Amino acid sequence: MAADRDPLSDGADGRDDVNEGDRDGTRTTPLPFRAAVDALRSARLRPQIEVEPTPAPKRLAPFAYALEATVVDGEQELADGRLVLLHDPAGHDAWRGTFRLVTLIRAELELEMAVDPLLPDVCWSWLTGALQARGLTYGEPSGTVTRASSHYFGGLSARPAASQIEIRASWTPREGLGGVPDTGAHLAAWCDLLAQVAGLPPAGPGDASVVTLPQRRGPQSR
Repeated sequence: MAADRDPLSDGADGRDDVNEGDRDGTRTTPLPFRAAVDALRSARLRPQIEVEPTPAPKRLAPFAYALEATVVDGEQELADGRLVLLHDPAGHDAWRGTFRLVTLIRAELELEMAVDPLLPDVCWSWLTGALQARGLTYGEPSGTVTRASSHYFGGLSARPAASQIEIRASWTPREGLGGVPDTGAHLAAWCDLLAQVAGLPPAGPGDASVVTLPQRRGPQSR
């Protein structure tokens, strides 16, 4: 898999996915992958972010595990995302490692924010900044920041125009003791990014310098 390939398009409909394990069910799950998945499952996250397992793409790597998350405020959904952990025990030239994290994050925007020419650069800096703020070392980052606007006509003309930001990215986490990356810390950093895109206030005093997107108009009801 090339590092810049759309990491969440393979098996994204859920019909050809597995939550955890190898592609054909014939290999024993490696201990480093098990430890990395256990760290994802046990991570403690801020209460506004609801995380649960979801089917993982099968053909991106021999082993994969996926999570999906929703940022909620009361009964409103402000943003959503998906994080996939990939593992190839033989290593991968494009990754320069045996693990890879890939993500998709989406949130609605105010129209005036959507036309800001600096918005894509700012959103990408939020990703790298979230990892750096957690003291995480990573390599080979790649991704896209896409903004889209929808305008409605005819029978749909009563709907207000809407804009959305989408971040697709992947990076190689540094492997620690036993060849296991600190996936719990990477998940926490990813949730920091998700909360930032959703417009949540900083989680603590140490995050006071974080600038978030302003609250979106008309967040989706649950």
